[in-house]
Amino acid sequence: MTPTPDLTKPFDIAIAGAGHAGLAVAAALKQAVGERVRLVVVDPKPEARDGRLRTVALSEGSRNLITRAGAWSTLEPLAQAIHEMAIFDGRARDAARVEQLRFRERDGTPLAHMAFNDDVADSLSAACQSLGVPVLRGAVAGFAPGPNVATLTLAGGGAVKARLVIAADGARSKLRALARVKTVGRDTGQTGIVATIEHERDHEGRAEQHFLPGGPFAILPMRGRYSSIVWNESAEDARTLLTLDGEDLLRQLEPRFTLKLGAIKLASRVESYPFSFRVARSFVAERLALVGDAAHVVHPIAGLGLNLGLRDVAALAERIVDRLRLGLDPGAPDVLQAYERDRRFDVVASEIGMDSMIRLFSNDIGPLRALRDFGLRLVDRAPWVKDVFMAEAAGVGARAPRLLRGFGL
Repeated sequence: MTPTPDLTKPFDIAIAGAGHAGLAVAAALKQAVGERVRLVVVDPKPEARDGRLRTVALSEGSRNLITRAGAWSTLEPLAQAIHEMAIFDGRARDAARVEQLRFRERDGTPLAHMAFNDDVADSLSAACQSLGVPVLRGAVAGFAPGPNVATLTLAGGGAVKARLVIAADGARSKLRALARVKTVGRDTGQTGIVATIEHERDHEGRAEQHFLPGGPFAILPMRGRYSSIVWNESAEDARTLLTLDGEDLLRQLEPRFTLKLGAIKLASRVESYPFSFRVARSFVAERLALVGDAAHVVHPIAGLGLNLGLRDVAALAERIVDRLRLGLDPGAPDVLQAYERDRRFDVVASEIGMDSMIRLFSNDIGPLRALRDFGLRLVDRAPWVKDVFMAEAAGVGARAPRLLRGFGL
């Protein structure tokens, strides 16, 4: 049972939001510091679940963090390892598409693990419960930073004081707005159609990314003979596709999916989500740090959004854990400025790189197509370049936070 938080004295850390990022930072800090940290998670209601529909490709670094947070043992039986990933460039109705680039696991370490977002959240929630992380049900209505503590006013009455407040309350972050942190970005004009597909043959842990003129089409292996798809189309085309009945939609899906895994059928409802790019102008304010979607909303290709959010968690935890152990101020300006430096370049560079790649591939201009395919084949024949790409995607480079590299804090 979740303990009832004592509100009569200030907390070290107050986390607004019980989503992936909020639960991960709570569990990571509790695992590292234990009873020496007083923290509380503030959330108006249990995290909404989507019925095990949306998925994420958890990078090696994210898996290491989830392990250190004490949640991987619960999540692993539900996750599917990706042993191989192939990249294709072609048209939706090509009879065959040529594989341009392939990545394979090395030394028995999967490239990533596929999991439903719901399962990731549930495993982190279970870890927090086992660690005794208190959760306060309430909506944040006010934020007032002070010289020593910040005060969160709750909509139903009462207040929470903490030396550091972590905003993990999503893309429409109330705390970000209360702190008057503005965002910059744009709508991409694309929509992602997501569904789970059942197929006749085993995928053998192989993921595929097809770059089609309408946008990327991802086939992501799940447990059993199932795969998750993320089907990018223009917003207008996606609306039209979603008006089709199941059989007509399947006829549009089959040439994109291809029949290499045999006959396919829909194994879930079909949903769509608009894609946008939005980044906070600052990841910090006085006594406040933003993590996850509160700090940045990016294109979800390759699970980029959730993985970047867990990188935020790892960087922030590393910056504040020694302060907590020594009884020093985790919300001091120098701590927050260091976190800002750690994360801003990575987030912006990752999104610009991904956005540029999508723009490069989401067209059918003949000369450009020939040039990009030539470039992909060159990369495929350069093992050291592939190693750089794999290390960056995994988030485990030499300069990565310790939690991402599998080390304790």
